[in-house]
Amino acid sequence: MSPRLRLFLLLWIAGFTGVLSFLLVDISALIKMLPEAEGMSQPDIPMSVIRLLAVIQPGVLVTLAVLAGMWLAPKAGLHAPATEALAERRPFFPALRPQIIPGIFGGILAGMAITTCWLLATPFLSDEFIARADAFNKMMPPITRFLYGGVTEEILLRWGMMTLIVCALWKAFDRGKGSPSSVWFVVSIVASAILFGAGHLPIASALSGGLTAALTIYVITANSIFGIAAGFLYWKRGLESAVIAHMFAHVVLLAAIALS
Repeated sequence: MSPRLRLFLLLWIAGFTGVLSFLLVDISALIKMLPEAEGMSQPDIPMSVIRLLAVIQPGVLVTLAVLAGMWLAPKAGLHAPATEALAERRPFFPALRPQIIPGIFGGILAGMAITTCWLLATPFLSDEFIARADAFNKMMPPITRFLYGGVTEEILLRWGMMTLIVCALWKAFDRGKGSPSSVWFVVSIVASAILFGAGHLPIASALSGGLTAALTIYVITANSIFGIAAGFLYWKRGLESAVIAHMFAHVVLLAAIALS
């Protein structure tokens, strides 16, 4: 097996494991707690089919993100150093070591920033949404937060989307000459962070029964803060540093939920 194929399998298995972890969520209970579901009968679609669909779509996206990153990341100078070391049968920990401390500190600071955003936003959010958001947070198993949020979302948003945006800007404005300038990295970090934040709007809308200006600003701002931190870690340290940061951000959020 070639190193490239091993790298694909390592990243894909990691990302798809996160997708599978979502099956630990009680989807039927989640559906029942949505405002649109109140007073309505359960859908005729079997829950097994709903669970299967919940795996297929993100599974396809993970596959595309892994392939896009493998094709484009080396051209842009972006890497998953520890995973690449495993794929090339080199020592794993020396490649991971420089990413650990920045990832931990970045994740803790981002988690604190997200918590602060929540505290600042709650006076402008409805009591119904706050109650449903609290129930949703308690419904999400920690393992799903760490695997889907920490690993799968980083493969999708950083390894896939951010890398694609960097290379698209580099190709469009510099015709792919030399290496991408810092400007394109910064723009791609912000763009992928905003997309990451916007990606949380559907569940926020479902929990609240519709989006308000305050809710939209909170969701995009809070999640974009983390997306920017993760993007810089991916750029400067490597994909695994962004994964570590995402996991530690969830550690902070879990602590905040428990204390609340």
